[in-house]
Amino acid sequence: MGSSTSLREIDVLVVGAGPAGATVALNLAPLRRVALIDRQARPGPRIGESLPPAARRLLTDMGLLESFTAENHSPCYGNRAAWGSAQPVETDFLRDPDGHGWHIDRARFEGWLRAVAVDRGALLLAPTRMQSMEWDGQRWRVRLATAAGSAELIAQLVIDAGGRAAPIARVAGARRKRYDRLFCSWLYGEADPCRRGAGLTYVEAQEQGWWYTAPVPGGRRVLAFHTDADLPEARAFADPKRLPQRVAPDGELAAILSESRFTPADQCGVTAAHSAVLHPFAGPSWLAVGDAALSFDPLSSQGLLNALYSGLAAAECAERRLAGDADALPQYLDCLARVHTAYRANLARWYRVETRWTNSPFWKRRRRPIAADDV
Repeated sequence: MGSSTSLREIDVLVVGAGPAGATVALNLAPLRRVALIDRQARPGPRIGESLPPAARRLLTDMGLLESFTAENHSPCYGNRAAWGSAQPVETDFLRDPDGHGWHIDRARFEGWLRAVAVDRGALLLAPTRMQSMEWDGQRWRVRLATAAGSAELIAQLVIDAGGRAAPIARVAGARRKRYDRLFCSWLYGEADPCRRGAGLTYVEAQEQGWWYTAPVPGGRRVLAFHTDADLPEARAFADPKRLPQRVAPDGELAAILSESRFTPADQCGVTAAHSAVLHPFAGPSWLAVGDAALSFDPLSSQGLLNALYSGLAAAECAERRLAGDADALPQYLDCLARVHTAYRANLARWYRVETRWTNSPFWKRRRRPIAADDV
């Protein structure tokens, strides 16, 4: 790393170049001076590879649908679930006005969003580590360590797209409230894309939590299990490489893995998957987007959709606020509050469908209101 120091004045600094942060940047860059920073030079393997049909509207609104279609992600034609019963039930997207959804290559999807942001004029600094950040009453002064040396940015507005850690919001005094301790153990593998389970997302409940599998581009499949990190049973699923051995041998999930010839690969991990909400979502000089603002249970299949939606909403709010619109921030806060309310109601409704394990701690927790913990 060199020793040079550069100073640049910008309008908006976006911290985190994941889907939410890149979406903010690509929408703001044609209008404002935007810098997008991330600790990682390029996106790495991550769980979260489903986009529902409603994403088509957002991609269209942002002028991205044609470019996204050219990326050739795999169509998702519906969901299949053994939920509330051992007998799987299928819900297809044939009658959905938005058409089919997608199973995406997550790393390639995030890389594409970054590239679009740069193409539209955003300054991308990755890998970059934030060294200090101060608000002088009028502007943010941010010192960075980049591959080219030290850099200092002066920004009017900072957008926190740093995921569940919400690093900027915490500095600004916001608090995250967590509703549960759900975690996800996940494993990628090679699989025949034309065999059983092709084109569908599959979810299967069991006594300690629930399974998820879906095909992804490139002849691969993801297998994941979700349970609460503080339960004794969680230890059995903490090693993602042992997930295939934990699948019940006589169910639909086992049949999907067997008939698709699922062969585990090296890409695997364990990640937080709990529901959480930030209070507040924004302040006079900052906004939070994506998981930093609202963290969704993967059962909802809304995580990536929320990243795109909140990223677009934050870009619109930032532009209006910088232009002097006093209503921009309150309307953004109200928008995310309504999303949070609808999400909590729908998630509770889905979990209440499963009633087979009345003595299971995992399912008992989801049949009663859960108080949020500050984190």
